[in-house]
Amino acid sequence: MRVLLDTHVWLWMWGEPERLRNEARTLVEDPANELHVSAVSAWEIATKSAAGRLRLPSSAEAWLSDPRRRRDVTELPISFAHAIRAASLPPHHRDPFDRMLVAQAQAEDLVLLSADRQLAAYEVDSLPA
Repeated sequence: MRVLLDTHVWLWMWGEPERLRNEARTLVEDPANELHVSAVSAWEIATKSAAGRLRLPSSAEAWLSDPRRRRDVTELPISFAHAIRAASLPPHHRDPFDRMLVAQAQAEDLVLLSADRQLAAYEVDSLPA
C-alpha cells in the first residue's frame, strides 16, 4: 500500500507511537508498505515549532534533518499541480497544511493516514490513525 502520513502521524511514529491505533502502527511498521511524507509536513513542523505550538526533543532543523526519521519514508515534494489542486478543494477544512496533504494524496493516488476526522469530507482514500 502507498501511504501518505499526516504530519501528526509522522511525529507520533517517533515520539508517541502508542497514540497510533494498532492497525495504523501495523501499517507503518510493515516494510511492504510505501510510506510518504510531504514537504508540507516539514514546513508545518518547522512553523509550529518556531511559534511555540509544537515541542520537539531538539530544534526543528535537527529533528527534520535526522536521517533516522527519513530512512523509511519517501519525501514528497510540492508541485504546481498539487498547489492548484489544494486551492480548488472545497472549504471543508481551513488548515492549509491538511488541504495540501489531501491534494497530494488525491493527485498521487496515495492513502492518507490521519487521525483528523474532518478530512473524511474530502474525496480521498484515507485510514484512521
